[in-house]
Amino acid sequence: MQCVVLAGGLGTRMRAFTEQIPKALIPVDGIPFIDLQLAWMASHGVSEIVLSIGYRGELLQKHVGDGERFGIPVRYVDEGTELRGTGGALRFALERDALAETFLVTYGDSFLPIDFAAVGGAFRAANKPAAMTVLRNAGRWDTSNVVFEDGRLVEYDKKRAGRAADAYQYIDYGVSVLARSLIADRVPASSSYDLADLFHGLSLRDELAGIEVFERFYEVGSPNGLRDFTAWVAERRAQGGLAWASHVV
Repeated sequence: MQCVVLAGGLGTRMRAFTEQIPKALIPVDGIPFIDLQLAWMASHGVSEIVLSIGYRGELLQKHVGDGERFGIPVRYVDEGTELRGTGGALRFALERDALAETFLVTYGDSFLPIDFAAVGGAFRAANKPAAMTVLRNAGRWDTSNVVFEDGRLVEYDKKRAGRAADAYQYIDYGVSVLARSLIADRVPASSSYDLADLFHGLSLRDELAGIEVFERFYEVGSPNGLRDFTAWVAERRAQGGLAWASHVV
């Protein structure tokens, strides 16, 4: 099961770190974030990583290498300085023949403590061209953006323009599954494009399955996010609960 990790962004909210390094290399309790992310995915069902890099991507590529020490093969798609947005990055990867027929996609600053293999299985069972993991958020960690009712994803709307704000009780958890054909058919070439626009349209056509998850997500794209994830890692290290990352800690 392939996972594309979108790690090309500038990390403007974390400039204290990202003046010198990409977001994915921000240290968490002394460990580069990408080490923890890849170690988790390798031990929870992902069999190949495609790293979509851009800003200071050469540092990330030098650090991660071919992925051997994480137990998972890693290949790269380098956008350089011309960042294309989240959807545009996938189109760029498609044009370089880097996408599997179906693939997971997540972000280079997101740590998601769930079973990625189970997400892939739920996608196959849903029989739709795309699936999005969702968490009941109710405004706790970020702005809720999903209407999810009776096991069905009714609407995803990053702008929350179509309904009253309190209708959006769930949030895009941070990992989705897509058919490669969606990128070929619905993401324009040679332009900047946000995956949020693709997901919104899919949800309105009932082409986006919702996979409910129950574990809190973590991220290092904001100071508060880094603080919370650092505390999570430190607590598990103290309890001996980082066995899945023993080869990188």
